[in-house]
Amino acid sequence: MFTLYQRDDCHLCDQALAVLAQARLADLDSVFIDDDAALEARYGLRVPVLRDAQGRELDWPFDVAGLRDWIG
Repeated sequence: MFTLYQRDDCHLCDQALAVLAQARLADLDSVFIDDDAALEARYGLRVPVLRDAQGRELDWPFDVAGLRDWIG
């Protein structure tokens, strides 16, 4: 399971989603941080951020090759 932390109307988030689609990443959930103070404090300047089930985080920018390396 992967979670993409993102914002509404975020062009970088749209780019990250395109990379994730190109990589055919399965089990993706999107979480919008805009209305959550705790998530805003944690990810506000970092979005988009991809998090895996083990809690590892991959900050933008990433490409398909970098994503695959990170996934292992």
